[in-house]
Amino acid sequence: MLIFSKFKKSFSPCSSAFRRTTNNSLRSFSVSSNLQGLRFCIWVALKFDTFTDEPYNMVSDILSCNNWHSIYWEALELLNKKGILLTSDSVRALVRSYSHLGHTDKAIEVFGRMRELDVIPDAHIYNTILRDVLRKQLFELASALYTTMVKSNVVPNLNTYNMLIDGFCKSGNMAGAYEMLIEMEKVNLTPDVVTYTSVLYGSCQAKNVDKARNVFNEMKIMKCPPDIVSCNVMLNGYCQMGRLDEALSFVLSMKTDGFSLNRNGYCSLLNAFFRARRYSEAYAWYARMFKEGIAPDVVMYAIMMHGLSDEGRVVEAAKMLDEMTQIGLIPDAYCYNAIIKGLCDIGLFNQAQSLRRKISEHNVYTHTIIISEMCKRGMIDEAQELFNRIEKLGCVPSVVTFNALIDGLCKADKLKEAYRLCSDMWRQYWLSSRGPDLQEKVEQMFAAGQFLNAYDYVTLTNSRVKPDIITYNILINACCRADEIEFAFHLFKELRTNGLSPDSVTYGTLIKECFIVDSEEKAFNILERMREAGCEPTLSFYKTLMTSLCKNRKVSPALSLYLKYLKSLPSRDNDSISALEEYLVGWKLDGGKLEQVIRGLLELDFRAKDFKLAPYTILLIGFCQVEKVREALIIFSVLGEFNIKINDTSCVHLIRGLCKENNIYDAGIIFLYSLDKGFMLKPKICYQLFVRLLDSQYKLAVYLIGRMKSFGYRLDSLEIALQCLVDANTKRKKIKSVLSRD
Repeated sequence: MLIFSKFKKSFSPCSSAFRRTTNNSLRSFSVSSNLQGLRFCIWVALKFDTFTDEPYNMVSDILSCNNWHSIYWEALELLNKKGILLTSDSVRALVRSYSHLGHTDKAIEVFGRMRELDVIPDAHIYNTILRDVLRKQLFELASALYTTMVKSNVVPNLNTYNMLIDGFCKSGNMAGAYEMLIEMEKVNLTPDVVTYTSVLYGSCQAKNVDKARNVFNEMKIMKCPPDIVSCNVMLNGYCQMGRLDEALSFVLSMKTDGFSLNRNGYCSLLNAFFRARRYSEAYAWYARMFKEGIAPDVVMYAIMMHGLSDEGRVVEAAKMLDEMTQIGLIPDAYCYNAIIKGLCDIGLFNQAQSLRRKISEHNVYTHTIIISEMCKRGMIDEAQELFNRIEKLGCVPSVVTFNALIDGLCKADKLKEAYRLCSDMWRQYWLSSRGPDLQEKVEQMFAAGQFLNAYDYVTLTNSRVKPDIITYNILINACCRADEIEFAFHLFKELRTNGLSPDSVTYGTLIKECFIVDSEEKAFNILERMREAGCEPTLSFYKTLMTSLCKNRKVSPALSLYLKYLKSLPSRDNDSISALEEYLVGWKLDGGKLEQVIRGLLELDFRAKDFKLAPYTILLIGFCQVEKVREALIIFSVLGEFNIKINDTSCVHLIRGLCKENNIYDAGIIFLYSLDKGFMLKPKICYQLFVRLLDSQYKLAVYLIGRMKSFGYRLDSLEIALQCLVDANTKRKKIKSVLSRD
């Protein structure tokens, strides 16, 4: 008892003199023996309720540096045996120390054993554990901790709710985040700027930037003005969605509110410019950043290297590695990955492999890049070998890694092997989680006081990846290419059974296949099911299907499909579209009806101020592909009436189709149209046209060649094309005489 009485004499809880002495003692503390360590731990445990934040952190550091965690726990047990009351703060020091070292399992174990010391956890120690598990993205564990906290009648504070809301937002559970906001109201806690910034982040991650902007504006009204962090979150939201014009407008509004763009803001903008392939603007903003005195960090360099590599400027990206080291920055795996991917993209795979072997730090993305490139090159065996070695190299394959290999196996016609890999993913996932309701299982473990078991359970589950919708899209597409339509629909059913939701790619692949195998009724049923599931097809989706139908000589169904798309738009008059659909009954068109349909569609487009050329181009080219050039000319003519310029690809298809029908004069007129519109057609189609023109429309040929000269065509390429044919002697003499004229 001597040791306790000695420490009790020096214990004066609240004096400022004591706190100053404590701080000085901790700063000058040195190690001499385990006995001194035990004495120190006992002294700290007795005085924790008087500590300020600074000595609190120092204690954690001393425990970590001297590896006194077990000694500290011995001290706590010894004090408890002697009947000395311990506070939650005294145990929290040990929990914090473990957390700082990354030993979350040890921190949770201590938390679970607190009742052995007759200590009841308070809000502060719950927050310490919450912060740790959320940092490791163990969201199910965090939710269970909160439930346990409330059931134990421990009142959460603002920090508790802020951490939980942030965790829910990062996990994509916005409903959970808003539920926490309601709970805050119930206990009369007012959200602060940290709370709202988390909600901004979650909304942006959910691709609901407009809702985020409403929250941002409300912050000002609710006397909780945004700070620079909130502004950066909002700016990044616009950038992630590719809404760059709004992002730039937001930068101006930031300046109005008194905020300057910092490094994080520049990172968001540059990343967005590169993704949008607006390279010149990215480089201009990068230069502007330097002018404003902001130096790049490792993240900024990684963005620049990725941007340069995507543009094919891999050598310049590689030079940035040297630039970084010269200014004292150490390139990380993401920087090297940019160079490795860039080398792969320009075909320098061996150099990419060499760089991968040289760098000491890898991450899973490094290996995924190499596996993906191996699969593109048909090196499936090598890709599988690297995939099997990833865990030995210190990485865990991600779902992207699995998808790269599955895609490679599918392209190598190893569909069964690819599906087996997908099944293995599910089997490992379900074995580790022992069922889909992970949250319920964790809650049960917490209720039984099995905190460490729950941690191990969640960690194991999270280490297993499960197939995502991209996995199934790859497999379904491979099945369709292999004419395994029944198995494709089996996969479609399986993905929904496993809790995944089909996206527009899934539906589009199946609908496209149904059209190919003449199951049009089934295709439209799937399209209707897609809409019912809340997955509204986009114009891009319809364009893909229309192109596929036209390639399969089904132009009328393609037109009918476009009309269905227009009906889904709120800006369109459905009665007018239905009237146009009546012309398409039985999939038969005559010239007059087609002209009325196209003219009617264009009138609707201009009335709604929403004209898109692509669907008309697809139909025009489609009619040419099925050798119905007259119908294609009708579309061309009606577009001309509305002063709409068709593109050069449409001109080529029209010329080729008209030549095939021996309608040489109209083909020449289309070529003249291409000259008037500034299109430079390739020598091959020019040759095809002029061989025919010189036989039957000699004067038109002479006129067009004169126009070609003034336009800037290299007529020697046309001459070279003519020389390629053995039987073109007469025609060649004719065109030579034309070319030699003034």
